[in-house]
Amino acid sequence: MRVDLFDFDLPEENIALRPVTPREAAKLLVVQPGADKPYEDRAVGDLPSLLRAGDALVFNDTRVIPAQLEGIRHREGAGGQKVSATLHMRIAGDRWKAFAKPGKRIKLGDRIAFGDSLSAIIEEKGEGGEVTLHFNASGPELDRAIATVGHIPLPPYIASKREDDEADRRDYQTIYAREEGAVAAPTAGLHFTDALFEKLDALGVERHFVTLHVGAGTFLPVKADDTTDHVMHEEIGYVSQETAAALNAVRARGGRIISVGTTSLRLLESAAAEDGTIKPWSGATGIFITPGYRFRTADMLMTNFHLPKSTLFMLVSAFSGLETMRGAYAHAIATGYRFYSYGDSSLLFRDDR
Repeated sequence: MRVDLFDFDLPEENIALRPVTPREAAKLLVVQPGADKPYEDRAVGDLPSLLRAGDALVFNDTRVIPAQLEGIRHREGAGGQKVSATLHMRIAGDRWKAFAKPGKRIKLGDRIAFGDSLSAIIEEKGEGGEVTLHFNASGPELDRAIATVGHIPLPPYIASKREDDEADRRDYQTIYAREEGAVAAPTAGLHFTDALFEKLDALGVERHFVTLHVGAGTFLPVKADDTTDHVMHEEIGYVSQETAAALNAVRARGGRIISVGTTSLRLLESAAAEDGTIKPWSGATGIFITPGYRFRTADMLMTNFHLPKSTLFMLVSAFSGLETMRGAYAHAIATGYRFYSYGDSSLLFRDDR
């Protein structure tokens, strides 16, 4: 499909730079394809009235690490130069793939010093500023060093407008995050609070967790003119045997599966058999979902509002229909919804037409 079909104009004032307080006070746009009134303006706190006993919410429990590193490049015969590196996928105890800037000036063998004790050698160099960093520490020692010198990797549309601060270490993390490894938050989950969980528990809505370590590639624009020419960056994830069995049981008894976030949904679809049965799964997934894809797992998707011409806007257009989502986004912009990571949310029903 032509990538420009997924383009739209977003005013700067619709981009959220901070989350609302409390988290569940964010707006929630309910989108039902084919309905007489396809768009309904609600709040995230209304979620219990939109779900029913026996439904199951699926969350991504990945935890964001301070993966934005600032350093100085050292090379024989050349002066030091400032370099920024955003880690996006761990490939060994002492190695990470990262996006480096300025990428064109970095060469194989360069050493980047990230503070007094942490450094890395450029071991591989790919396209678009992607590099493999071989650190001078490994395992837990490297984790501690990154946590000490790193910054929360705010998305470019926020980082270009303000510096990260201590509040972001709290705000850019779900309350149920536990598996360290993400460099971007599964942002639909940012809206949940303990109070909201208590209401959903009382209703009889189940909670299940999968893990997908979201990479910085989620923010990369689609530069190709056609979706068939775009290559997704892979991300590491897993679905446990316990979670797979629980979700299959929900489906068998007629309950609905609600994916909280596109990351949870991409992982569920990666783990699903052709008949929709969810299997225990682990590994790297680069699944790229565009209109025409037939979903096998989730009945509903809760997700924030995404960038124009992004793979995530393509995914939601596949889930609820391109024209439906173009209309939903136009409604959201016109009525003051806040977009992107710290913005408002939507609850999408799957379009099987």
